[in-house]
Amino acid sequence: MPHPYTIAAREEKAAQADALGITEARISQLVDRFYGKIREDSLLGPIFNEIIKNWPPHLDRMKAFWTSIAIESGRFRGNPMVKHLAIPGIDRSHFDHWLKLFDETLPEVMPNAEACQFLSDRAARIADSLMTGISIHRDGRLGGMPPVPQKKEAENVS
Repeated sequence: MPHPYTIAAREEKAAQADALGITEARISQLVDRFYGKIREDSLLGPIFNEIIKNWPPHLDRMKAFWTSIAIESGRFRGNPMVKHLAIPGIDRSHFDHWLKLFDETLPEVMPNAEACQFLSDRAARIADSLMTGISIHRDGRLGGMPPVPQKKEAENVS
C-alpha cells in the first residue's frame, strides 16, 4: 500500500492534469497518433520498427507510462533507461527529433496550450534524463564534458 503522502501527491498531480483537460482518453489518443507518426518517420521509424515487433502491447505500455507521468496513475512499471541503452547508435539527434514529433502531435489531441506545454515539458525532461544516462553509460561522462580525472597512486621514490 502506498504511503499516504504518495497518495496525496498523486491525487494533487491528477487534479492538476484534470484541470488542464488531460485525461486517460486523450493520452491514449496521443500515444496512438504519435507512434503512428513514429512508425512512418524516416529517421525514427526504422529504429522503432526494428525493435518493436508487436505494436499493440508496446502502445499499451506507452499509455501506462504517459498516464503515470501525466496523471500519476502509478500503472507503469519498468526501466526506460535499460531499454534505451540497448539501442545502438541512439544520440541527441534522435531525441530531438522525437521531441519535435511529440510537440507537433500534442495540439492535435490536447485541449489547450497549457496541456500541451505540461506534457512537452515532461517529455523534454525525460528525453534529457535518458540522453544524460546514455551518455554517462556509453562515454563514462556527460557528452561534451571532459572525463573526471582519476586519482593517481603516490609513486614510491627510492
